Amino acid sequence: MNLISIDFGGSLDRAHKLAANPCPCGRNLGKGTDCTCTPMQRRRYLARLSGPLLDRIDMQLFVPQLSARELAGRGTGESSAVVAARVGEARTAARDRLKRWGIGTNAEVPGSILRNELRLLTATLAGLNRATESLRLSARGYDRVLRIAWSIADLNSHACPTSDDVDVAIQLRQHGKGDVG
Repeated sequence: MNLISIDFGGSLDRAHKLAANPCPCGRNLGKGTDCTCTPMQRRRYLARLSGPLLDRIDMQLFVPQLSARELAGRGTGESSAVVAARVGEARTAARDRLKRWGIGTNAEVPGSILRNELRLLTATLAGLNRATESLRLSARGYDRVLRIAWSIADLNSHACPTSDDVDVAIQLRQHGKGDVG
């Protein structure tokens, strides 16, 4: 497991990235047939990530191993310039929305503002409310899902998060665990 801290200049402008293999050998992917670890080794390895630590991680992503064919092929995704432009527009939208509180990014929004001034419609929050019960989200986790949903909405040029934006945020927060629909 590796923890990388990146300082962007201000006291709150810090990003933490945690990278971890799915097991000690790193091959417990898909059906896990290439994994050489015992179930006890996998449990012990994953237990090193405590609940309080995981609760402070905004998004959990599974990055599958690419085949040699995929690595050799040409990328068909968006160019870095296109992605950078969309991210710039999203950051501008967030900054414009949050400037009355002296806040610059969705990551900085206090839970009290998320749950009051920026409160979403009950129908939009239905999936998050179900997930809070079924996935036992903490108050911190609930607020982190809302911050992610606002970022997704900004990236999609939505004025505020839709129920789909909230559902994607839950999936990113919970690494695909549970059904939010």
